[in-house]
Amino acid sequence: MKKLQQVSIIGLGLLGGSVSLAVRQRMPGVAVVGYSHRPATRRKAKSLGIATQVVGDLAAATATADLVILATPIFTFEKYFADLSGLVRPDCIVTDVGSTKALPLRWAQEQLGDSARYVGSHPIAGSEQRGVEFARDDLFDQALCILTTTATTDRGATRTLKAFWSALGCSMRTMNPVDHDRIFANISHLPHVVAAGLVNASDEEDMKFAGKGFLDSTRISSGPASIWTDVLMANGENIADGIDRAIAELSKLRTAIRDGQRDRITELLETARSKRASLVKYKIRKKELL
Repeated sequence: MKKLQQVSIIGLGLLGGSVSLAVRQRMPGVAVVGYSHRPATRRKAKSLGIATQVVGDLAAATATADLVILATPIFTFEKYFADLSGLVRPDCIVTDVGSTKALPLRWAQEQLGDSARYVGSHPIAGSEQRGVEFARDDLFDQALCILTTTATTDRGATRTLKAFWSALGCSMRTMNPVDHDRIFANISHLPHVVAAGLVNASDEEDMKFAGKGFLDSTRISSGPASIWTDVLMANGENIADGIDRAIAELSKLRTAIRDGQRDRITELLETARSKRASLVKYKIRKKELL
């Protein structure tokens, strides 16, 4: 593993701030430099002790970094990659925490080139909250982290990132970016779309009678709209395909309900119940769910 002496984090929101706090707790002796272009965020981060140093100058944040982590909205990555290509050392590892991976890889290849070693990261952690004030040093405990690699990905950089995220509490998997985006369109991005659709289909006055089930089902629709717009645009084709499949399943239930097909309704509901029960058992066995 490449010995890390400085980790630089670009973007000090929930994820960036949590990475910084986790490094400070789990990797003593490693300097953490946090960058934000917003003065208000820098002030908050300094007051909360988020990083060893908090700066507003990208060159100062990254010139001596061993690892740079992008924790900003996805459509800012291309510009940051271009900027970093003239700032970081050639042996620097650059990663990101975005939830889509094919587009960032293309941007990294185009903008970073050989000026740094890029590997995509996706720690499956977070919440609907936004802002450095919600950062937690235990956010990645027992979380799954995906590294996305191709035949040309630097193996040394991949090993270093596996060790890095493991030190922060993650279990690790690797896959290629195309498979990643297809899978997470279905299990992460589509649920957000469905939750948003359910809320938008409901009357505001009627929702005041909602119980815990409705709140649980729609919690993720509280995520920041600007961030999720980026996600949906970056993985649009996969998500649109997922919406089509969801509509097809809803249509099956709609037909069975309208036609009074009790056995068919039961069959469809039982299929969903059984698949989810198997998923919960798997997650408990893997210690990914407590």
